[in-house]
Amino acid sequence: MSETIRLATPDDVAIVTSLTRAAYAKWIPVIGREPLPMKADYALAIRDHRIDLLCNGPEVAALIETIQRRQDLLIENVAVAPPFQKRGYGRRLLAHAEQRAIQNGLSEIRLYTNAKFEANLRLYEDLGYEVEQEEAFQGGVLVHMLKRIP
Repeated sequence: MSETIRLATPDDVAIVTSLTRAAYAKWIPVIGREPLPMKADYALAIRDHRIDLLCNGPEVAALIETIQRRQDLLIENVAVAPPFQKRGYGRRLLAHAEQRAIQNGLSEIRLYTNAKFEANLRLYEDLGYEVEQEEAFQGGVLVHMLKRIP
């Protein structure tokens, strides 16, 4: 199957919502609640942020939601549909966001994740992200991470 990345449109609200809910469902027993991306309004997110969809043939396999700010690119959400996990799609979308940041003259990318999402923390650290700060959040710990782009 050919893999492509395209920009989400308002017609993609349902698929973005269902993909995100499916991708994050595994974390509910870990943190005892739905992670915030499961509760987001993706009609607003598609309107106000940028959501890139990684498609495997006709199927949307993964997504990355970013917010360009003056000094950095914030990665708000990375989600890979369960049938497509462990194929490197999350890494590919993070690299895609990094290229967008470079093209836009930015030298930093930020993201945040739950401290209990250990696999995610390992991935981000493997990709060069560093812990910038930790903060208490909804009974857990939110880890803010930063990657400086050369």
